[in-house]
Amino acid sequence: MKGILPPTYVEGFHDPEAVKSMEYNTLGKTGLVISKLSFGGGPLGCHFGTYDENEAIEAIRLALRQGVNYIDTAPWYGQGRSERTIGKALKGIPRSAYYIATKVGRYELDFKNMFDFSIEKTRKSIKRSLELLQLDYIDVIQVHDIEFAPSLDIIVTQTLPELSKQVRQGNARFIGVTGYPISILKECIEQSNINIACVLTYTRYTLIDETLIQYLPFFKKNNIGVINAGLPCMRLLTNQGPLDWHPSDDKELCRQAAQYCQDHDVELARLAIWYPMQCNDFSTNLIGMQNRKQLEMNMDVLKNGISVREKEILEQIQEKYLSLIKGHNWEGKEVKAYQAAMKKL
Repeated sequence: MKGILPPTYVEGFHDPEAVKSMEYNTLGKTGLVISKLSFGGGPLGCHFGTYDENEAIEAIRLALRQGVNYIDTAPWYGQGRSERTIGKALKGIPRSAYYIATKVGRYELDFKNMFDFSIEKTRKSIKRSLELLQLDYIDVIQVHDIEFAPSLDIIVTQTLPELSKQVRQGNARFIGVTGYPISILKECIEQSNINIACVLTYTRYTLIDETLIQYLPFFKKNNIGVINAGLPCMRLLTNQGPLDWHPSDDKELCRQAAQYCQDHDVELARLAIWYPMQCNDFSTNLIGMQNRKQLEMNMDVLKNGISVREKEILEQIQEKYLSLIKGHNWEGKEVKAYQAAMKKL
């Protein structure tokens, strides 16, 4: 849907022309009409280096005025810092002008306290998130990275029922699940009797991995909204390159692709963002941002696409580098590392 004013439009706050030029989709059974580009709060934590909080706040406010109406965050992102920064940015903005999503289940940097999917922790986490965001309710509450739970049974019998209770109490509106392996998201939906409205999966429809496509028929059949996150693969597909913690074994080839782009005065991130956006099967494309410069680049790619020359460079790096790692992923690698660390404790 393009050329419309969505339900989140607020006269006097939004730039009406910018909003009309934004594309919107319905987020599955939630009925929420959300922007094709959404604002990811992951880089507003600690995992992607330092950032200027005031600049981040301005980027969020500018994104909202221009029609981006879906923001995603989590306690894991900086152990509350992302939620706190977003809460500051949202202060004074009409609550009807946006949708906010956060998560439960993943928390601290140390392995011992990293995950907790229990009822009590879930309840406390939502209360804390509402305090940090300075809000009365969350639009979408998600279980974060369910593949790390000791068993899926804990998610199905403890976490999700508690989220359902939180929805009934008015603290949240809709429930989602997130994770890197898509198979476990499907399995969770099949096993749970809780009304799961959406899934968030990251780096699974990109220039190097299109695993998400295999699961779209199932999600469509069950009217599950699909949030496609991590288009630049957590900086793997950018000229800047990934940080040391990145789990991919293909960092070197991606660095070579980035260098090739840089040598030809092209930003790899633009290509990595444009490519998944050509698929219209997702409710939204969630991209982490720290500042207005990143926002402006993402908005430009969304609305204007990439140049003929950029498409030529894309074809060249696909042939020279990315075709060699197409279909590669790191599924299971992080879970094994976590389990091994827990055994040592």
